[in-house]
Amino acid sequence: MGIFDKIKHAIFGEAKAAEPVAAGAPKIEPAQAPASPSAAPSPTPAASPAQSKPATATIDIVPILDAAVKKNGQKLDWRHSIVDLMKAVGMDASLTERKELAAELGYAGDTNDSAKMNMWLHKALMKRLSENGGKVPADLLD
Repeated sequence: MGIFDKIKHAIFGEAKAAEPVAAGAPKIEPAQAPASPSAAPSPTPAASPAQSKPATATIDIVPILDAAVKKNGQKLDWRHSIVDLMKAVGMDASLTERKELAAELGYAGDTNDSAKMNMWLHKALMKRLSENGGKVPADLLD
């Protein structure tokens, strides 16, 4: 598992854990539908889109990361700092880890210029989270 996948799992993990509960509701409806043979084919196709919605639903990262910062107990600014974001989700924010993340996300700049790399990493991470189902505030995507 790469660094990005670890971050994504740390942020989306709890939100995705709640999905089976949401997906469980449509499963009850098809179980009730077979009482009427003509209605059985109709709810089954309806259940598939309902079950796929949670997988494609966006997950608001703001409350998740805000809660992670609060739980961490340190004053962390995940909205502007890749180091603080990584710390908030309980990850190693060392330069080595950030360089590995930079390689994963396609950073072409000088990894020895950590300030420039960190700013790029934060923006690239926000974009990638958004592309992978995260609801990211617009000001963090610019």
